[in-house]
Order: sequence, then C-alpha cells, then structure tokens
Amino acid sequence: MNYYQSLGYLVLGSRLKRLSEMFLSEVNKAYRAEGIIFETTWFPVFYLLSENKSLSIQELCEQIEVSHPAASQLVTNLKSKGLVLTTTSPDDARKQLVKLSPEGKKLLKKIIPMWEAIRETMEDVAGGKAAGDAFLEELTIIESAFKSVNIAAKIKEKLQEPIKNTSNV
Repeated sequence: MNYYQSLGYLVLGSRLKRLSEMFLSEVNKAYRAEGIIFETTWFPVFYLLSENKSLSIQELCEQIEVSHPAASQLVTNLKSKGLVLTTTSPDDARKQLVKLSPEGKKLLKKIIPMWEAIRETMEDVAGGKAAGDAFLEELTIIESAFKSVNIAAKIKEKLQEPIKNTSNV
C-alpha cells in the first residue's frame, strides 16, 4: 500500500483527480495515435448530439450537469472548431439550439469506433465486464451520496462532537 492509499478518505479527492487525469491523458493519446483531433472534454456534448438532432444549451447543462456558462463556453469552443452549429429556436428566440455541423458529423464517424474501443479497454482494465459494472455501480452510489449530503456541514458537526482519542496527533 502506498502513502496515498494509506491515508484513505483524507485524500479521496486527490486520488480521484489523479485517476481522472491519467485516464483522460491516455484517451487523448489514443485519439492522437489514430490521427483524430478530438479532446476528451468534448465527449459529453458530442455524445449527446450523436443521440439527438439538436439540443438547447440549457438541455446540455441539465444532461451533463454543468453550469450554463460552462456549457456555453464548450459550445463556443466547438463552434470555433467548426464542429457544431447554433441556431435560434423557432419556438423561443432566447434559446440557442446546438447541432453537429457536417464537419462534426464526419468526426463523429471516426470517433464512434474509438468510443467502443475505450469502453472495451476500460472493462478489461477493470477486470472484465462484471467487475467494471460493479465498479461503476459503486461509483454511482458514492456520487449520489455526495450529492445528497452537505459534506462541509457534516464535517462541522463532527468537529462539535466530544473529543475522540487523538493519540496519533
């Protein structure tokens, strides 16, 4: 067990961030190795647009759970690369609809096989489909728990409890 592992929950965020950065870096390398210009940060929008003709920026926000400014920035970036188009909603002039451009659709055809290869590789790395599914289920449970609890408030409550054995401090 390395030092980080020995600290348990005290470094959970750091470990998850390191794991995420490692994963995203490897996936970006795989895209580059195949000559595909695609950033992992684009994935949520691209995937949603591959399943929907168009979506409003608000719908993107809700689906990928980011703020409106973050979604707008991502759409602006993709638009500047010529990968998405935006139009005003015919139903509500305040809404911007986002869809893949012809160039975005061409890129999508190249990356769909990559997504399948990524999924299969991650299942292999996780120890097979059953183990990978179990890991993802546990991750979902932890995410839900974190969303349902005010962690900062819980920490404050713990600080108010009677002093526990602190012989290691």
